[in-house]
Amino acid sequence: MPFNLTRFFRRLAPGPANRRPRHHGGRLRVLLPGGSGFLGRALAKSLLNEGHEVIILTRRPPRSKASPSWVQYQKWDGETTEGWGHLVEGIDAIVNLTGQTIGGTNLKEVLLQRWTPSRKREILESRVHAGGAIVEAIRDSDRKPRVLLQMSASGYYGHRPAGEQTEASPPGDDFLSRVCVAWEAATKPAAGLGVRRIVARTGIVLSRQGGLLPIFALPFRMFVGGPLGSGRQGLTWVHLEDLLRAMQFLLGSSSASGVYNITAPKPASNAEMGRAIARTLRRPYWLPVPEFALRLALGGKAMLVLEGQRVVPRRLLEEGFTFLYPDLDQALPHLMGNS
Repeated sequence: MPFNLTRFFRRLAPGPANRRPRHHGGRLRVLLPGGSGFLGRALAKSLLNEGHEVIILTRRPPRSKASPSWVQYQKWDGETTEGWGHLVEGIDAIVNLTGQTIGGTNLKEVLLQRWTPSRKREILESRVHAGGAIVEAIRDSDRKPRVLLQMSASGYYGHRPAGEQTEASPPGDDFLSRVCVAWEAATKPAAGLGVRRIVARTGIVLSRQGGLLPIFALPFRMFVGGPLGSGRQGLTWVHLEDLLRAMQFLLGSSSASGVYNITAPKPASNAEMGRAIARTLRRPYWLPVPEFALRLALGGKAMLVLEGQRVVPRRLLEEGFTFLYPDLDQALPHLMGNS
């Protein structure tokens, strides 16, 4: 199924179901708190390509005047409604992407940005405070958004050495689990304000444009790739295109609400991911990195690669969503230029 946000916005727009959004004066408005990051930029680009208006809330709006037309950057502090709360009055959908990065967006951050107590507090509070501000803005608006999509992560389920986790599985009890529980709870009151609320728990997002795939692939490009730790730990992932399509699918379905795992239907192990990268790049898979070395290099963040879970998108599949890239042998050649 092709990625078609125009179809999605037809469902959100008032009037007949087949009404086309007008490109002059009839643009629909989507608010992206935290939309200046990797995923937010991808989503904003898709929205803009369909001729819709995007408002990105960010702590650091770009200074350049070369930003695309019909995208607006609004500065916010990530904690209050000051300076932007009034914008919710004319918004059709909110996608909450806020939160300090957990693992890092590049190799330098992955290796040097440790999980100190203060960093952990920033990761948690950036999600909780932002969610509270979004709920406050919705509560204060007379014309409320029709839908709020709250992002979360497969880390909600904690470290699960065996079995598969569905939306019905309970949360874990480690740092990332507690962050996800609090992150989701921050916008839960929006459902009581008459807003259809969706929680999207995603895996590691694989993309050409950014994310962790280039970091995963780097050792293999240098001919030194191999398993991390035991290699048996679960790895939950999703192709960026499927993630965007699933978000569209859920936002456009008037019956969709509650928790959905937006993850590939075939989760992998760390070793399976490594072997798939090696096959795609035609590189050897041979040099293991022992657990103690990863803990020494990454500190507390080593749990991101040494622990994991296998999360499946049961609700999405039950509702008829079709993944374009359900397994790594389809996703990686597309992403790494060998398709």
